Amino acid sequence: MSDKFDVVVIGSGPAGYVAAIRAAQLGLKTACIEKWKNTEGQGVNGGTCLNVGCIPSKALLDSSFKYHEAKEELGIHGISTKGVAMDIPAMLKRKNSIINQLTGGIAGLFKANGVTALYGTGKLLAGKKVELTDNDGAVTVIDADNVILASGSLPIAIPVAQLDGDLIVDSTGALEIGEVPKRLGVIGAGVIGLELGSVWNRLGSEVVLLEAMEDFLAIMDKGIAKESKKIFTKQGLDIRLGARVTGTEIKGKEVEVTYKAADGSEHKQTFDKLIVCVGRRAFTDGLLADDSGVQLDERGTVFVDDQCATNAPGVYAIGDLVRGPMLAHKGSEEGVMVAENIAGHKAQMNYDIVPNVIYTHPEVASVGQTEEQIKAAGEPYNVGTFPFSASGRAMAANDTQGMVKIIAHADTDRILGCHIVGPSAADLVQQVAIAMEFGSSAEDLGMTVFGHPTLSETVHEAALAVNGAAIHIPNRKRRK
Repeated sequence: MSDKFDVVVIGSGPAGYVAAIRAAQLGLKTACIEKWKNTEGQGVNGGTCLNVGCIPSKALLDSSFKYHEAKEELGIHGISTKGVAMDIPAMLKRKNSIINQLTGGIAGLFKANGVTALYGTGKLLAGKKVELTDNDGAVTVIDADNVILASGSLPIAIPVAQLDGDLIVDSTGALEIGEVPKRLGVIGAGVIGLELGSVWNRLGSEVVLLEAMEDFLAIMDKGIAKESKKIFTKQGLDIRLGARVTGTEIKGKEVEVTYKAADGSEHKQTFDKLIVCVGRRAFTDGLLADDSGVQLDERGTVFVDDQCATNAPGVYAIGDLVRGPMLAHKGSEEGVMVAENIAGHKAQMNYDIVPNVIYTHPEVASVGQTEEQIKAAGEPYNVGTFPFSASGRAMAANDTQGMVKIIAHADTDRILGCHIVGPSAADLVQQVAIAMEFGSSAEDLGMTVFGHPTLSETVHEAALAVNGAAIHIPNRKRRK
């Protein structure tokens, strides 16, 4: 390939494709390389998120929730649903149809914005050259003024639970389970484990989650984590904390798992399927030539500065490949920031305000600092909470589990964090994220007019409660 590009992006997941589109919009000649292939062997964009991550898992979550709701929860509305059944192949077909629509949509966006889509494996060489091995095996070296690395992440494998693609699978394989297992084991009770466990629990599996850590959802605010565990346990998820898996053995059509409990005692549990969800690692395999000049940190991620520049001039890295939470939206915004900086703009990203969501039902969402982080920093603060059980809109929808928690600085009243477990938590927390981006105080949010009846009113009341002014619940005494 003789043409030289202003920007070459390696990877077309949420970080890479957004970076490529924004760069092209800014007038930069841009190419994007993607190695992913669909079941027909054709190159497709979207990376993990669209193909085997965020989107397909949410499709299964929504399908399974609708089934559970029809089977278990519509009676209270006076709706009879006798004989409700789940067609798993139809559910998977719908999921695959959504994937095809969205990955095809990226191809259309590339064309509309003038991004050159290249399919194959990209490897960074010295001097901002990129070696492309296309899907037919042909090798080409591309010259670039700037290179953006966006190769994403892979599920972490553990020696004690070797994948066999049938009985023991990772989060990717879990999206293709063709029938409801009677007994499902999940190693890891983090975001992915909870979401996949919820899918099959709703469909009728007996789900056991084995979590090595003794704290549930350690990254979340402890109050919200405690409330979430109570809700999930009531739903039927068997969450065992401090359970460290020490071995697995396939016996016929079953998997026997051995684990040590927090007290040191050893236990065995037999499952029909086992999902390994112990986290993800940056995907740098084959990405960097020895002389590329790009440095990895001690965790195996690409070392970058606040603007996502690596130590190699003209080379950037974004998304799951770099420090910070592995979140699609975080990678997308990094992609925009890098593209704009390459184009000569002065762009930056506020890493302090990146929402985090678990798409169970109810959803769990957070933005900003937890109460534990603020307390550890020695900052004075006030807390306001409001339960969904006091929301008229939540009552009308028969969806009243959970609460909203807002934390503000005791002296300035500036909002420091918001944590929610409840219906539509992902959307509600975004309202507070916007407020925080503009430096809002809890009083500012409390003075804002919210529509009635809405779930958003729970955010309004939590903000009022920070300063002891909630209307629809008794106020607790403010911190001194």
